[in-house]
Amino acid sequence: MTTPIVLSGLSFAWPDGSPLFDGIDLVIGNGRTSVVGANGSGKSTLLRLVAGELTPAAGSVTVAGTVGYLPQDIALQADLKVEDVLGIGPARAALAAIEAGNTAAEHFSVLGDDWDVEERAVATLNRLGLGHVTLDRRVGELSGGESILLALAALLIRRPGVLLLDEPTNNLDLNARRVLYDAVSAWRGVLVIVSHDRELLERVDTTVELYQGHARTFGGTFSDYQAALAAEQDAARRAVTAAGSDLRRQQRELADTRIKLDRRERYGRKMAESKREPKIVMGARKRQAQVTAGKQRNLHLDRVKQAEERLAAAADAVREDDAIRIDLPDTTVHSRQAVLELVAVQPRFGPEVTLQLKGPERVALTGPNGAGKTTLLRTITGELPARSGEVRLSVPTRLLPQRLDVLDATATIADNVARFAPQASANAIRANLARLLFPGSRAGQVVATLSGGELFRATLAALLLADPAPRLLMLDEPTNNLDLASVRRLTEALRCYRGALLVASHDVPFLRELGITRWLRLDAGLCEIEAPAGE
Repeated sequence: MTTPIVLSGLSFAWPDGSPLFDGIDLVIGNGRTSVVGANGSGKSTLLRLVAGELTPAAGSVTVAGTVGYLPQDIALQADLKVEDVLGIGPARAALAAIEAGNTAAEHFSVLGDDWDVEERAVATLNRLGLGHVTLDRRVGELSGGESILLALAALLIRRPGVLLLDEPTNNLDLNARRVLYDAVSAWRGVLVIVSHDRELLERVDTTVELYQGHARTFGGTFSDYQAALAAEQDAARRAVTAAGSDLRRQQRELADTRIKLDRRERYGRKMAESKREPKIVMGARKRQAQVTAGKQRNLHLDRVKQAEERLAAAADAVREDDAIRIDLPDTTVHSRQAVLELVAVQPRFGPEVTLQLKGPERVALTGPNGAGKTTLLRTITGELPARSGEVRLSVPTRLLPQRLDVLDATATIADNVARFAPQASANAIRANLARLLFPGSRAGQVVATLSGGELFRATLAALLLADPAPRLLMLDEPTNNLDLASVRRLTEALRCYRGALLVASHDVPFLRELGITRWLRLDAGLCEIEAPAGE
């Protein structure tokens, strides 16, 4: 049986010559496989290489069967009809002509054996929650989430042997995500997924990790991968401890050997000075002692060098500790302190909202795409004036927007933070940035040069370290486009936060880990709901 995807000695570099992959050997078999790794590790690039959109610098990519590829930034023409996106327009037209009595040969040629094309298309749309979308509808009339599901439907109708999905749940609301989860679970071909959605990653059979230009395969889901990696890192840290102990022992033995040899040399000199033995005997004994001493020194030097090499190898296997550590005492909100009150607020878009927040509540704002969650958050900050009603803010407030357009791209990270906290000293700013993983010279990086994950972390740092410190922090879809390591870092930072949180998100695992105390749903109105059940 042919293996669906084989990468042999695969290397890839960017146009400026900077390497990304270095001789990757990887086999991806039947079933569902996820590709995980930090931002910049090359996950999307790997999919593009498999899809044939990029050419490797060296090595080869072999794919058995047709490929269907859903890119991360899907852009469909607004004036296209749904049938055109699905690729069934000509077949539908031919079928309509035949049913109208036109028996021209070209109609039968176009249709081939696909007489049920329309029924299959409608069934696929229904399966993806798009049963309300007619085949003659224009793409421009669909929401962003519906467009993503439509693009996926187009791939499913083609029945590719290999299906590649790059961040397929981005911009999908909770209901649409569950539809996609079901489609992934039901897939029986070869499926490769790049995603930061942990619920989706729990539906795979195999996990491939990209790390420092290489790929490794782990059996099981993302949780299985995390457990295996944690065990591996524990063993690596133990190996460092053992190698360090061995190095210290070898260094002590080398020092002891040098002391003993020095003593023998002094004794030999005394014997020579006393002339108790014939000169020829003493010369022979001296030469023999020098040979023996040299061998012992070299032996122990070799052992020390080998111990140093073992320690270096063990240390290389331990990954850098990149946990965020920050203390934000100024963000504390007392349990009965008023934070926010919305009195019959009518935003520019969306339903009228009445809401009250007190104390360090952690509130999730959920709801379908287009319900007005972003508009509501921007109304609370005053960026958008309400049509009616009253917004009462009792504490300093900051919003982390989806667009991440808060910082000055031409300034450094430290300068941006200083703009938000003009009273803070440069040393205090750099100390806090170090705790947010921007140590030393990295705090002096220009914002325009940052990766997506770094930009997010820098923006979060500017808001958290602002003066006055925010006691209500609002986040709008904070985990969109973040890799799993960045999501973990965000969670760590927010666990240190002592103020009130209002988070608009479809990422249920992330919300659970934040310790959400109240779940709200915005649709036709704002209502309190129970926490979503675990998948």
